[in-house]
Amino acid sequence: MSVKGKAVIVMERNFRTSVLIPVVVSAFSLLPVAGQEQESMVKLTPDFRFKDGIYLDFEQVKTNNPIPKAKLLTSTDYNDREFFKKLLEAGKIYFYDNMGIRQEVVTNDIWGYSRNGILYIQVQESFNRITFVGSICHFVADITTYDPRYYNSPYGYNDPYYSSYYSPYSIYSPYSYGSYYYPGSGYYPYRQNVARNELKQYLIDFDTGKIVEFDMQNTELLLAKDTQLYEEYFQLPRKKKKELMFVYIRKFNERNPFYLPVNE
Repeated sequence: MSVKGKAVIVMERNFRTSVLIPVVVSAFSLLPVAGQEQESMVKLTPDFRFKDGIYLDFEQVKTNNPIPKAKLLTSTDYNDREFFKKLLEAGKIYFYDNMGIRQEVVTNDIWGYSRNGILYIQVQESFNRITFVGSICHFVADITTYDPRYYNSPYGYNDPYYSSYYSPYSIYSPYSYGSYYYPGSGYYPYRQNVARNELKQYLIDFDTGKIVEFDMQNTELLLAKDTQLYEEYFQLPRKKKKELMFVYIRKFNERNPFYLPVNE
């Protein structure tokens, strides 16, 4: 082979090498770095600590992104142990949004808040600690209910939990009274309303934010997302279903974890 022929072959090899190397590097650069997603997200467990602040809605809860204390306009000392209690007693909350614009919101319109990493959800104008968090959360609320015989009251009283399954994003607000008396509507203005306070247990579907009463029917509905676990629970005798509701919610959370942004 002539010297000229050898030179051509060497040039071709060098050209192929110079083309192949950038392509290989570029391909590897598209692959996700191992553990990258896990580093920015953390599993929601009973030990999880939410960022302290005011949560205007459930979307802020899901993203662990409240209005922090530093953006709240108040004369209360940020280090006061009763900071949130005093802040909420004012009836309105003033804060700076992400654009630095002053905003205000009525206290009754917020979802809740987090203090020392613990979530408190608003129900009937009071805030209740969420004692168990996960894909399905559990909490207890002290609520006021009314005798259904006087449901159509001229004073607008209504049991906000009359429906056992509702969404906080629906037009109907579960935390407000919806029946009002209008002249000629057929309501009896002299009926007496029988109210009572009672403790009720509730569940939160952390995927949707929907709140349901803690009972067998709603437990089955929430477990339905896990076919295997649902079938196992469904086959139990009624008595066992009632006894093991919370056990199966724990199982569901372990098998179907929910991940939140760390937001350090």
